Parts: sequence; structure tokens; C-alpha cells
Amino acid sequence: MLRKLCLGGLVVAGMMTAPVAFSQSIYQAMAELETIMADDARREAAYAAGQERILFCGSCHGKDGNSKRDYIPNLADQHPLYLFEQFEKFGNGQREDYVMSNLAKVLTVEDRINIAVYYSQQEAKPRTSPAPALVDAGRAKFQTKCSACHGKDAEGFRDMPRLAGQPSEYIKIALKRFKEMDPAVQSSPMIGIAAPLTTGDVEELAAFLTTL
Repeated sequence: MLRKLCLGGLVVAGMMTAPVAFSQSIYQAMAELETIMADDARREAAYAAGQERILFCGSCHGKDGNSKRDYIPNLADQHPLYLFEQFEKFGNGQREDYVMSNLAKVLTVEDRINIAVYYSQQEAKPRTSPAPALVDAGRAKFQTKCSACHGKDAEGFRDMPRLAGQPSEYIKIALKRFKEMDPAVQSSPMIGIAAPLTTGDVEELAAFLTTL
């Protein structure tokens, strides 16, 4: 059975990346995606179509959206509008990744919508922490440094990625890129947030978030 998502009434405290000047057609597509998510029949049809298009995606991110590799993010249970917007950012160069940038350019808008719907309906599976002794410290740091934007349970929102259940290695790699001001993420407010984090902070956050 497909799980429903409530798209309204979300309060977002910030954004992972700076706003992008999308074309009017993309805003129209995002509005269409919201309409699809609110309609049971259309959502199920989009889910089925997305399931047929995720063969390539699934080889890295998992057919059910739970990553097969510890350095690649989960897509399961991400907000559909967040997923769709990331496709657009890879397609227009706002985000850079050799595989994702090329893939985004060959997918139609309809494909992107359907894939976003499909993965948003998958269940994110918590993982075993590689450092159980650091989990409590990571929980405390998350609540003080991250929960205002990513949600108290790291569930994410429309403009914020879900961090709950992400592979610990991926969390560490992502935070390191922000700390080192990787050009691929240079427009992100996360650079300022990650800058004061110590190596120990990063290890603790990764140890905790992967267990959610």
C-alpha cells in the first residue's frame, strides 16, 4: 500500500542550498507534482510509472531507495518536491555529479516527477551505527545544531533533505564537503553551519543519524 504524504502546512527554517531561478515551466511541474500527490489515483499511476524508470537509479540508490553503498545517499521517504528539485539542480548545473548530472539531462520532466513520487513512498530503513558509543552525543548535537531545519526526527521537509537513516559514511562525506567549501556546494548555507564542526562532531552526528 502506498503511504500518503501531507504536503501542506510545513514550516521550513532554512534551505540546504541557495534558491535557484527555475523557469516558469519547472514551477508549473512542481505544482503538478503537488496535485498528483493529493490525488490517490494519479499518485498510484505516477508511482507505477516511476517504478519502471528507476532501474538505473536502483543500481546505486537501491530499488527501494535504501542505498546499496555507504557513500551514496538514500532516496527513500524523501519529500517528492525535494527530490524533484534536486533533479533540476543537477540538470542546470546548480549541483554537480558526473553520473547524476548526465542522468538528469536525459530524463523528461514527467520521468522526474514519477521517480520523485516513487522514491518518496518508499520506507527508509534505519541502519546499525558503526560507532554505538557515539550515538547519544550525536543525538544531543543534532537537536542543538540541526533539528531546527531538518526536523526533530531528521525527517526533512519540502526544502530540506531527510537525514534519518542515511548511511553514516555519506553523512561524513557530505559534511566534509561543506567544511572544505567544495565548489560543487559553494552556494549552500550549510558551509557556515558545518564550518565550526570538529571531526568528533561529524563522527557523532553520522553515528546517530544512521540509526533513525
